[in-house]
Amino acid sequence: MIRWLIVTLLAMLLIQWLLPLLRRFGFGRLPGDLQFRLFGREWFLPLGSTVLLSLVASLLAKWL
Repeated sequence: MIRWLIVTLLAMLLIQWLLPLLRRFGFGRLPGDLQFRLFGREWFLPLGSTVLLSLVASLLAKWL
């Protein structure tokens, strides 16, 4: 269970890092993507985008 939590957090950090590129393709504006301001900093939790990218990666892994 801890491994999946770590993998999910790492995926969310990777998406955060690639966000400027992904926004050109519409990611980051999906339902479930949370964006809020806390402690004077803007935070982004790409939950919807993470699920979508995970589904795409899973389908690619299954076909290959």
